[in-house]
Amino acid sequence: MGRTSRKKRSTTANRAIAASAALILGGGGLVAVNVYASAGEGASGPPPGRFQDAARQMSTIDCPDAGLALPDVPDRARPEVDRELAAMDTQITDAYRQFADRKERIARDPDLAENAVLGPLRAKRAASLDRIGTAVERVAGNRPQGLDGLAGCGLRADDQSGGDDGGGDDQGGGDGGQDPGDGTAQGQDGGQDGGGGEGGDQGGQVGNGPEAADFVDIRSVQPDADRPRNRRGASRGTFTTDCGRNENGKFNPDNVIAAPGVSNGAHHMHDYVGNQATDAFAGDDDLAGGGTTCRNQGDRSTYYWPVLRLQNGQAENDVDADGGGRDRNTGEIQTPSQVTLKFVGSPAGKVTAMPRFLRIITGDAKSFTNGDANANASWSCTGFEDRQLADKYPICPEGSQVVRSFAFQSCWDGRNTDSANHRTHVAFAREDGRCPAGFRAVPQLVQRIVYDVPPGPGFAVDSFPEQLHKPGTDHGDFINVFDEKLMKKMVNCINGGRRCR
Repeated sequence: MGRTSRKKRSTTANRAIAASAALILGGGGLVAVNVYASAGEGASGPPPGRFQDAARQMSTIDCPDAGLALPDVPDRARPEVDRELAAMDTQITDAYRQFADRKERIARDPDLAENAVLGPLRAKRAASLDRIGTAVERVAGNRPQGLDGLAGCGLRADDQSGGDDGGGDDQGGGDGGQDPGDGTAQGQDGGQDGGGGEGGDQGGQVGNGPEAADFVDIRSVQPDADRPRNRRGASRGTFTTDCGRNENGKFNPDNVIAAPGVSNGAHHMHDYVGNQATDAFAGDDDLAGGGTTCRNQGDRSTYYWPVLRLQNGQAENDVDADGGGRDRNTGEIQTPSQVTLKFVGSPAGKVTAMPRFLRIITGDAKSFTNGDANANASWSCTGFEDRQLADKYPICPEGSQVVRSFAFQSCWDGRNTDSANHRTHVAFAREDGRCPAGFRAVPQLVQRIVYDVPPGPGFAVDSFPEQLHKPGTDHGDFINVFDEKLMKKMVNCINGGRRCR
C-alpha cells in the first residue's frame, strides 16, 4: 500500500455534528449512543433535556483485558493462548461494528444491545476463555483461576472514569475515562472535523472519535517536573540509530509481539522502520535475515507504532482494507517529518547489554477501557517539549509541529526475552532511577516522532475501533535485533559517557 503525505493545511471536507440518542438497557442503566451525521444531513435524537449531556458522551464496548490477567502461561501453551487472545480482540471489533451500525435501531429497541451485541459477544468470549484454560491446564496441570469472570462486557461513556456503569455484565474496569479538563475549552468546533458522517464521505473516524475534548492548546499546559538527577556512576552517554521515517511506506495491521501468527492482529495500521521482514508470521530467524532501513546494517531491529492520520475527508488507499477502513481507521496517513531513535543510560548506574530478540511493548493500545496502569503516551509540540500530555492531543501554534514520544522500559529481568502478557519481563525504573529488585538496567530506547500537520484538532492515531482513537492509547513496539558487535559498542558508548551513532 502506498502512502500519502500532506505538508500543507487541509480544508476539512465534512464537519461532523453529534446527534444523541439515549436508551435504557434491560439492566436499568442509562446509557446512550453517539450518532454522527454529516453537516448537511442534520441531527436526529431526543430534544434538549436531562439526557442530552450524558448522551453526547457515549459510547463504546468495554471488555476486561484477558491478556493482562495471564502473567504466567507455559511456553508450550503460548501459541494457542496468543491465538485465542487475538480472536477475542476480533470478537470485540466485530461487536463494536455491530453496535455502531445498529445504534439507531438500538435507540428504538433497547433490548437489541443485549440480545444482538453484548450477549453473543459474551458467549464467544466465554468459549475462547474456556479454550485458554484448557490449553494452560493441558501443559501446567492446573487451570488459571478467574477466567469465567472475564467473559462479560458492558457499554461505557467517553467520560466514564471506571467500570461501574450499568448495561453490561463485567466491566473492563480501570481509570480509563478521559477527563475533558482544559481540552473542553479548546474544542474550536474542530474536534469532530472530518469525523465522518453516517454514510458520508470517506474521511474521518466514522463516528468513533476523536472528539473536541481530546485536544488541548499546548500553550495552556504547565511544564513538567524534572527527571531524576544523575547519581555518581550514572551512564550518561547516548547511542542514536538512523532508520529513516518509513519513506518506503511499510505498514500492516499485524502485531508480531502481541498476536504472533495472526493477520490483522492489531486492527489498526502500524508504521515500520528498521527490519523489513516484520509481519505477524516473522520468527527470530526471519528477523535475523531480514533487510533493514537502518543506516548501520548491524541494527536489524524492528521499530513500529500506530500511524497518524489527518481527519480531512480524504480517503487513504486502505479505506476498504483490514486495519484501515474495515476497522474504522480512516483519513490520510502521515509520513513523519522526523524520527529519532536514541538509546540512553541509567541515572543510577551502568547498563548491560540487551539480549537479542528482546521484545518490549510500551503503552497500552486499550488504555481507554483498561485504565492508565500501563499507559505511556506522551504528546507535545516542537518548541514546547517541556510540556507533555498523556491523555490529550496537542493543538500546536502556527510553525510548531506535533511530537509523539515513547520512553521504553529500561529494566530487564535478566532471563526472558518475552513474557506471557508481554510486560512482566521488563519494567520501568523507579522514581530514583534504580531498577526494581531482580531487574538490571539496559539501554533505554527513547523514540521521538514529529509530524508536520495543520494546526488544530484535525488528526488522530489509529486504534482498536472500540478505543475511539483516544490519545492515551498511543503505544510503541520494539524487537532488539542488534548484532553482538554493535550492541557492545552501544553499551560502551553509554557507559563511557559518549555520544555515538
